Amino acid sequence: MLIMLICGFNQLKIAIDVIDAAADFLRKTKRVILVPVLYFFANIVIIVIWLFSMGAIWSTGDIAAKESKTLNPYYQLKTVTFNGKADAGDMYILALVFFFGLLWILAFFNAQQSFIVMVSACSYYFDSNSEKDGYADVGMGVKYAWVYHSGSLALGSFIIALVQFLRIVVATITEQAQKASGDNAAVKCIACVANCCMKCIEKIVDYINRSAYAYMAVSGDGFCTSAWNGFLLNLKHSLEFAWANTLAELFILTGKISLVAINCGWLWITMNFITNDTKGDEAVSSIWGPIAVIALITFVSASVFLGLFSNAVLSLMTCLSIDVDLNGTPKYGPPTFHDNLSKFKVEKTNAIQDGGWEKSDPEADKKQNEMS
Repeated sequence: MLIMLICGFNQLKIAIDVIDAAADFLRKTKRVILVPVLYFFANIVIIVIWLFSMGAIWSTGDIAAKESKTLNPYYQLKTVTFNGKADAGDMYILALVFFFGLLWILAFFNAQQSFIVMVSACSYYFDSNSEKDGYADVGMGVKYAWVYHSGSLALGSFIIALVQFLRIVVATITEQAQKASGDNAAVKCIACVANCCMKCIEKIVDYINRSAYAYMAVSGDGFCTSAWNGFLLNLKHSLEFAWANTLAELFILTGKISLVAINCGWLWITMNFITNDTKGDEAVSSIWGPIAVIALITFVSASVFLGLFSNAVLSLMTCLSIDVDLNGTPKYGPPTFHDNLSKFKVEKTNAIQDGGWEKSDPEADKKQNEMS
């Protein structure tokens, strides 16, 4: 981190300006908050349908009761068995197909949600300049996500769903191997390395997908072309992207922790000093149960809404990189963004004029041009 700070201090300033622009975008475009809310309820509907479907698949088997090993004679553990090996194999394969389908649909909805926010942020960036603050077109993002780029989003979500499915399979196999080996240290080490590698692959694929969506939001290219060009753009402006993503993740983590702490603390104060019975009879035997529920709900809600900020930062960083590559200096972006960049450019020019290796003599350049 210290090396990045020393070698990439100028890129850090640019990343801070991008994060500032992302905050301006979310502050001005409050209607974009409806996007994660609608997709959150869509995910709930899909999960409910999937649970009903899995129950229907599993109900095709025979229900058998096992003998109770507890002191309660009325308690019986029931298991589902299928008639014949062929039927069992078919049912398990069908269940795996349905499980992969769930992962794919959830990844597709997540990709659409991210893409809508990215298109909105791109429209805001390219509609803005040093003279005016632009307009973010959320409706255009919805149109692009469902009409023009649904196939590309489906392909990207298929890849991430496949990696997630393989990771779950590897985790299941390694867990069974550890149980079969009797907690052997070597098997534990191999299982840990395998799970870590799969998690790393999932993180890489997820970031490449998001970079492809951000580039697709600007160019309108297909998924494969956008993934390759977005990858090259990240390599070319690697420090800017690294700083922007790191700072965005730190802001999001700080927001999650703060919101959970504030809600849980307010609940604790309310239950202990406001709603507590004056006679000393506690209405709730333990306060930690409600606190845990509130913490979970707050964390999920914060993750849903603060994910907008991460997508906006990545999208605006992509817009800035493309803008700089095409025009040499940023031509678009909100006025506050240009104010900060102009200050940065003045400081950089003064540093060069004070003796930098790129210092040039205008008269010498003029003479050289006349001679050539």
